[in-house]
Amino acid sequence: MTIEQTIEQAKVILSHIVITISEQPITIGDILFIPIIIFMGILLTKWLIKLISSRLTTKKTDPNIIHLVERVLYVIAITIIIISILDFMNVPIAAFAFLSGAIAIGFGFGAQNIINNFISGWILMWERPIRIGDFLEIEDSKGLVEEINTRSTRIKRVDGVHLLIPNSKLLENTVVNWTLVDQFVRCSVKVGVAYGSPAKKVAELIMQATTEQAEALTEPKPLVTFDDFGDNALMFEVTFWVNSRVESGLRIAKSNVRFRLEELFEQENIVVAYPQRDIHLDGSLKIINS
Repeated sequence: MTIEQTIEQAKVILSHIVITISEQPITIGDILFIPIIIFMGILLTKWLIKLISSRLTTKKTDPNIIHLVERVLYVIAITIIIISILDFMNVPIAAFAFLSGAIAIGFGFGAQNIINNFISGWILMWERPIRIGDFLEIEDSKGLVEEINTRSTRIKRVDGVHLLIPNSKLLENTVVNWTLVDQFVRCSVKVGVAYGSPAKKVAELIMQATTEQAEALTEPKPLVTFDDFGDNALMFEVTFWVNSRVESGLRIAKSNVRFRLEELFEQENIVVAYPQRDIHLDGSLKIINS
């Protein structure tokens, strides 16, 4: 068999009609060419998105804006690829109107949660009530937002475990966003000193221990309060603000204040109180040595 005969036979095979849609024949050649269009479209889309993302990153654009742009470009690219495939096969889009309507109805009933999460994901990326890098408190979990996808949001918990939370849950439930407006967070340290300690001196030492810490902000100014006359101690509390986007920053700031307080109290001979109990016995007490 000559090369010309092989080519002619291949043309006959590729021109074989597989299916007809709206009086438009679809051949084997059309079907085999579809993966090439998809592959080239995806390759070009990834290159374009990578180029745009690198440009935006160089200009120090907000990562949430970059993420939104990437998602929008992906949707546009997929739409263009589908339209290009239909146009290549000379298939009118109207031919799929009835079929797509039936599929949409069935898909809507069977995948309500998926659609809900998909729409919620776009709302999160567009309105940005939750952004990449925010520190969230959801029910009993706290963590840092690492990625917002169209179906779920990935959060790295404070213990290092990654959580995938459906986007609809973030919109429908109460979510505490510690860094929604800024990264200023208030924290407090409580301490009890023994009765008989000079209260004003104690307050001065607590203020000194707080203001010496680099994490504590000078504005708003730390506040020391004589909280209460406790059962076994004079109770004091200091509240101060720190610039932190994670919970570990708060724990470190409070720990540093406590370390410094222990040093200052020891220098001034001020005793940190501990529980004490007085026992009164009616009658006599006899101790027998065995």
